[in-house]
Amino acid sequence: MAERYGQPARERVEALRELLRESGGYEEAEQLARVNRFFNAVPYATDMQTWRQEDYWATPVEMLGVHAADCEDYAIAKYFALRELGVPAEKLRITYVKALTLDQAHMVLAYYPTPEGEPLVLDNLSERIAPAGAREDLVPVYSFNGEDLWLAVSRSRGEKVGSADRIKLWNRLRQKMAREAGQ
Repeated sequence: MAERYGQPARERVEALRELLRESGGYEEAEQLARVNRFFNAVPYATDMQTWRQEDYWATPVEMLGVHAADCEDYAIAKYFALRELGVPAEKLRITYVKALTLDQAHMVLAYYPTPEGEPLVLDNLSERIAPAGAREDLVPVYSFNGEDLWLAVSRSRGEKVGSADRIKLWNRLRQKMAREAGQ
């Protein structure tokens, strides 16, 4: 990490490891808050600014390495950190939304406390983790986790339409993560 991105990047990854070690014994609500706070501290930058590409999904290691992220990078990093803490995949969905106040596409992480319950939204635009119904500024389009893909039916419900493997950028991201793990 230090060799590729420098010593400060290595320290950021070590801070993440420490956060994961410390947070393992906490209730899920506290884990959500800690992970949300940690990654929201990474400065925002567009993919064009950081990667010289229109749409690039960074791995959590890349995000901490360059110390910059855009909305999908935050959602992805939070997803994998919470999975590492033992939060089941069926409780988490990376969610593509239309952000009405920004008038643009946006990505957040949704946490479902129960299978049919209203999800909580973890968003890089806010430290506050809010129920989806309270986020009238977000209109869900689709969501996915490591296994499945859903099209939005309402702010809190989706209709399963297949496998997350249908998302090319997700597949590329997982391949990059597998390569990083092998190094």
